[in-house]
Amino acid sequence: MNLHASSLASSLYPRSPHVVIAGGGIAGLTTALSLHAAGFERVTVVEAAAAIRPVGAGLNLLPNAVRELDALGLLDALEPGSLRTRELRYYHRSGGLISREPRGLGAGYRWPQLSVHRGHLQQVLAGAVRARLGAAALVTGVRVSGVEPLPDGRPRLRLEHRLGAVRGRASLEPDVLVGADGIRSAVRAALYPGEGGPPWNGMLVWRGVSRMPARAVGSFMLVAGDDRQKAVVYPMSRPTGPGREVLVNWALARPAEAGRGAGCEGEGKRGDWDRSVPVETFLRFYDGWEFDGVSVPDILRAADSAHEYPMVDREPLDRWTHGRTTLVGDAAHAMYPTGSNGATQSIVDARALAHALARHDDPAEGLAAYERERRPAMTALQRANRRLGPEAVITLAHERAPHGFTDIHDVVPAEELAAVARRYAATGAFDPDTVNQGSPYEVPLPAIG
Repeated sequence: MNLHASSLASSLYPRSPHVVIAGGGIAGLTTALSLHAAGFERVTVVEAAAAIRPVGAGLNLLPNAVRELDALGLLDALEPGSLRTRELRYYHRSGGLISREPRGLGAGYRWPQLSVHRGHLQQVLAGAVRARLGAAALVTGVRVSGVEPLPDGRPRLRLEHRLGAVRGRASLEPDVLVGADGIRSAVRAALYPGEGGPPWNGMLVWRGVSRMPARAVGSFMLVAGDDRQKAVVYPMSRPTGPGREVLVNWALARPAEAGRGAGCEGEGKRGDWDRSVPVETFLRFYDGWEFDGVSVPDILRAADSAHEYPMVDREPLDRWTHGRTTLVGDAAHAMYPTGSNGATQSIVDARALAHALARHDDPAEGLAAYERERRPAMTALQRANRRLGPEAVITLAHERAPHGFTDIHDVVPAEELAAVARRYAATGAFDPDTVNQGSPYEVPLPAIG
């Protein structure tokens, strides 16, 4: 533990408050580690799944998130199972290159951008929580089923748990509750009982992981498509084995065909990551999609499995914080999967929350300060992603040259392309100048005298 942080937290909280975090995903586990680093000793993560398992597909962590993981001492554990993303390329579906951008260290950041399997990141986080906070700090098989405020502002939680065939219920009254339980958050639903399910924009997303020879994948991240459908493909591991194979993450999006809701018929299914479908369901839509030697169909055929879900987000909230209860990550600001900001901003949320709590002697004031900093920027990002974020350059190129082009700068001037990327980076405060100032969430030394 950081002794300076522990001293500060002890001076503000003579008896360390009990913080319960609902959700053991990236947002919840990073929040637990951030609170521990800030000197909080009584932190409990409750996770509905029976165990933390390496499931899911890949994700990209922007340098601002990698900076925060480095500050938590996790970068050395994370890097061996990830890959530094050095270049991002945008393509028109016809194969024409729209733009190429250096990423991470090559773009002038002090920290890399990482492509990583979600399961690896979650395992690193969970292992650190157990090692630093103790095994009892991460409780699986328990979910928050309801929340009600007490007169003093503390939350009363209703918990449901199961051990095999045995099920039970309990209640708990922690000092602080953090809802990190995703797009279908029970904590958010308790705060906003009339909100309903996440809205669907009519697009379907297919995701999966393939194992491919490194020579067939390229060394860059690609985003390709037109105004109707897109493909995102990138390697996320270093070559291994005799075949020099790498793990490849892919995500595809296009409008749903008439009559197909892909599990969207009922609100309870929206945002579901676990609808397994055969690759043949969508393979035909990407026939002929090849970009500088990277064949999207070949990568799809190499997948062991594929998952389909509706592209959904959440409406921005006017408030995240109610007394001593607040939200982080997707529970607070679920956004369309554009611009690599889902996991990235969850990590930054966690660090900002712990920092704010450590600097205020009243937990409610700390949570309010956290929200004042984070909510406006995240609302702006949610809205930017609805406008396609940095991927707007693909639609722009297609609108101006639907059948392709020889030189993109005859269609979209270089400065116009660069301006799209700059605006998006500034919206999320992940431009190099801002990120390179270092983490603003280190807990300061306590005042003396």
